[in-house]
Amino acid sequence: MAQGQIRKALSGYYYVYQDGELVQCRGRGVFRNRGESPLVGDIVDYTKEGDSDGYVMKIHPRKNELVRPPIANIDQAILVFSVKEPDFNTLLLDRFLVVLESFFVQPVICLTKMDLLTADEKQRLQEKIVDYEAIGYTVLTTYQDDSTLMERLYPLLEEKISVLAGQSGVGKSTLLNTLLPDLQLKTGAISQSLGRGKHTTRHVELIEVGNGLLADTPGFSSFDFDTIEKEELTACFPEFQRLSENCKFRGCLHTKEPKCAVKEALASGEVRQYRYEHYEQFLQEIMERKPRY
Repeated sequence: MAQGQIRKALSGYYYVYQDGELVQCRGRGVFRNRGESPLVGDIVDYTKEGDSDGYVMKIHPRKNELVRPPIANIDQAILVFSVKEPDFNTLLLDRFLVVLESFFVQPVICLTKMDLLTADEKQRLQEKIVDYEAIGYTVLTTYQDDSTLMERLYPLLEEKISVLAGQSGVGKSTLLNTLLPDLQLKTGAISQSLGRGKHTTRHVELIEVGNGLLADTPGFSSFDFDTIEKEELTACFPEFQRLSENCKFRGCLHTKEPKCAVKEALASGEVRQYRYEHYEQFLQEIMERKPRY
């Protein structure tokens, strides 16, 4: 058997890439019997029959998987957020960051529409950018017809599997069209009735861009915390995770516990107030979640 990577899934076929060749494969019936399904991004064993057909025989263990878009083994997500129309929203950004951290997906923050800000608004935004960079996140800023974006973004894509995520109307399709000019996704108009972009993608495909792979879909538009337990939330805030080693109690939730290093850092200004408030809000949401059966 040969080993390759699923680069595209469409109409019951899985297109497996190996050594410059794409082989059209079917999945074995045993996957259905087990309730398993091969995903784009999977490393698989397959058998080849004839010149271009084959069968996926085995799915190798995944480091992560997403439901929407259905894709596995993601290295990073380019989080596309506009700074105007719609306005920059740190609460929504932190929600996306937390869920990506829980899946061990590295976020890259890309802020669009910078040209729409006033000088004062740029100054206030710059303070937030400094905050997120201090946490350890890469932050890119861009604007309409930005000729420098490609040369700044391509090195970040190198040897990684990347997807895009973010609110509707923030420029995800525009960004994809910049990176993949042959794609020509519809941009601009937003459906008022649905509150989401008109573009829909029937399949997911990984395309080579900048010595890496990029999913040709604008991705997901919202996240929830269904798979995160309250004890795991600290690890999804990198600055909290670093500080929590100095908390008096193991498993500290950084709310009412004494001698909490996170609360001490909050009091000193090392932890930003808005980040802590978002943590509290997310923790409450997780604790109020209905139990899964």
